[in-house]
Amino acid sequence: MGDQTYEIRGDELPIGQYSYKEFRDMATLFHNYPAPGLMLGGYMVEAAKALMADDVLYEVLAETPWCLPDAAQMLTPCTIGNGWLKVVNLGRYAVSLYDKYTGEGVRVSVCPKKLEEYGEFKTWLYKLKPKPEQDTPLLQRQIAMAGASVCNVERITVTKRTMKKRSKGGIIDCPVCGEPYPEFHGAICRACQGETPYVQSLTKTTPIEVPEAIKSVPIEEAVGEEALHDMTRIEPGKSKGPAFKKGHTFEVGDLCRLQRIGKNSVYVAEGDVGEEWVHENDCARSFAAAMCGENVAAKAEPSEGKVEIVSTAAGMLVVDARRLEAFNHVPGVMAASRKGFSLVSDDVSVAGTRAIPLYLQRTDFENAMRVLEDGPVFSVQPLRVAKAGVLITGNEVFDGLIQDRFEGIIEAKLASLGSKIGKTIICPDDRERIAAAANSLVDDGCDLIITTAGLSVDPDDVTRLGLLDAGLTDILHGAPILPGAMTLLGKIRDVQTLGVPACALFHKHTSLDLLLPRLLAGLDVTRTDLARIGNGGMCMECTHCSFPKCPFGK
Repeated sequence: MGDQTYEIRGDELPIGQYSYKEFRDMATLFHNYPAPGLMLGGYMVEAAKALMADDVLYEVLAETPWCLPDAAQMLTPCTIGNGWLKVVNLGRYAVSLYDKYTGEGVRVSVCPKKLEEYGEFKTWLYKLKPKPEQDTPLLQRQIAMAGASVCNVERITVTKRTMKKRSKGGIIDCPVCGEPYPEFHGAICRACQGETPYVQSLTKTTPIEVPEAIKSVPIEEAVGEEALHDMTRIEPGKSKGPAFKKGHTFEVGDLCRLQRIGKNSVYVAEGDVGEEWVHENDCARSFAAAMCGENVAAKAEPSEGKVEIVSTAAGMLVVDARRLEAFNHVPGVMAASRKGFSLVSDDVSVAGTRAIPLYLQRTDFENAMRVLEDGPVFSVQPLRVAKAGVLITGNEVFDGLIQDRFEGIIEAKLASLGSKIGKTIICPDDRERIAAAANSLVDDGCDLIITTAGLSVDPDDVTRLGLLDAGLTDILHGAPILPGAMTLLGKIRDVQTLGVPACALFHKHTSLDLLLPRLLAGLDVTRTDLARIGNGGMCMECTHCSFPKCPFGK
């Protein structure tokens, strides 16, 4: 950086226990040179420390990543590494020290008005001149003379979110690169997700299209050779399928057919491809076998390099979305499926998988298989035949002022899923009677409780309170679904309980249509599940409804 120091005259303000010269020398060792921002930061940190009680365990919050965090690391026990120094880039030259348990502390920030008598100081802070034109010795002199006198000091309390302890969470090995990383980053590490800062991953060499033993030859030279893969023929709008299957021996009569499907050259094997390569068919077989769980299976042998995965029972398709995403991050492989939590019938395609190249490098094959080694990706959970207890609440219905329509709606929804109503109880908006009715349904052997209405913010809506009195646990009230924001989920004595808001009386499809099948499939619904539904959780209320063949809930 060159010599930008100035004569030490003895009138510089000290920085805590250090003289200006001592701190300048420390800064040079720590930061490579005594940057003006670091020298100023020293004064600011010490000003905050002076107002903190001696027995307080504190943390530091810097509002800029430039120089100021270094001052905190030099003068306090707080560092980026130990997590006691947090940097929130608000673009302000300010630093706070706060009690790590209460959040109460002191904030020190530069005050523009107090800079007026320090012209070069202000020029530096506001970048009024290019850096080469600034008078660095004068700037250093003004910082040394002003110290923290150009700063505002205020009492602050940081938010609970800011005080939250930093944690890596669980550490697992990345199934792609094999290196350990925090599990909360995703199914694979961020570098393998594409966030690597390197031009080329250290573990990945330049891909080779085919093994050296595989050669491309004109079709005239392929007579007597075997096809190394299925060759596709497409008739636009009519058909698509293999014109030649792997292993087919080409004859003279095949040359015209090859030309008709656009083939003027083909791959032939001139020797063993070696153990470092895996053929697309072998990849697809292995991938499908590892992906298939309960009630799904590979439909047949690979066709055109792909294996189709089909349901072997009717029910709800369950997809391990995290591991499917991780698998698709591996170079040279793919798998696609229907949307998880879709209802499927028996013997329908639910997914497909394949390798992208004709031959996959074994390292990529093994990385893909490593992603799949902890269990299946796809399964189908059959819907049980439930005996539902329906609890309809509302004074207007109980008193006969209006005719109930909820029971018919719920009965139809249940019937479409193979279940039925076992018992229906109509209650007034009375907390005690609602609790008694809910427990009565459980006592009568109902294995699913569906309650209606009384779930909003009106003072007369006491359904939720009554269910709480009945022993409702695992409560989730509110869902990012429209219609259906006031939906309630929980359990009464381990019996699944679903509270359906009044919107189900008006709208054709609501949260009931999204959540009821999951409950019948025996799946627990978590807050995370509900949060994910939010993206797609708003019904478009189309004039011509095509649910479930639409984005609602997906």
